[in-house]
Amino acid sequence: MQDTVPAQNATIPVASQDAPQGGPPEDELYMGPRQLAYFRRKLLDWRSALVAETRATLAELRDDSHHDVGDEVDRASREAAQTLELRSRDRCRKLLGKIDAALARIDDGSYGWCEETGEPIGLARLEARPVATLSVEAQERRELRERQAGSGR
Repeated sequence: MQDTVPAQNATIPVASQDAPQGGPPEDELYMGPRQLAYFRRKLLDWRSALVAETRATLAELRDDSHHDVGDEVDRASREAAQTLELRSRDRCRKLLGKIDAALARIDDGSYGWCEETGEPIGLARLEARPVATLSVEAQERRELRERQAGSGR
C-alpha cells in the first residue's frame, strides 16, 4: 500500500511490489526524476503515435476523395466511414491537447499532483491515464457534482 501526504514535493514511500512490467520506477520518491522521465517518455510516445495515426488518416481521406466511383450506397458508406474517422480524429486532437498540458505540468513540477487537493494522484492512476489531473477521490466527487447538477435541470 502507498502512503499519501497532502503536500506537494513531500516524501512519499512507494511500494516496489506489484509494479507492472516496464512501468514507472517505484523505488524512489513520488514524482522523482526517474518517474517524471518515465511519464514524459510515455506521453511523448503516445503523442507520436496519435500524430502518426492522424497523418495516415488524412492521407487516406485525401485518397478516398479522388474516388467518386460507385453507386449511391457506396458513396454513402464511404461518407459515413469518413465522418466516423473525422470524429475520431477530433477526439485525438483533444487528447493531444491534454498530452501537451501534461507535458507542461511535468516541466512546471505539478505533474502527478491533484489540481483540486494537492494530493498525489498515484502511480497506478497515472499509468492507466497519464493525462489525469485529479486523484480518484477528487474525480469521483466531480462526477457526483456533475450528475447532481444534471439531474436538477
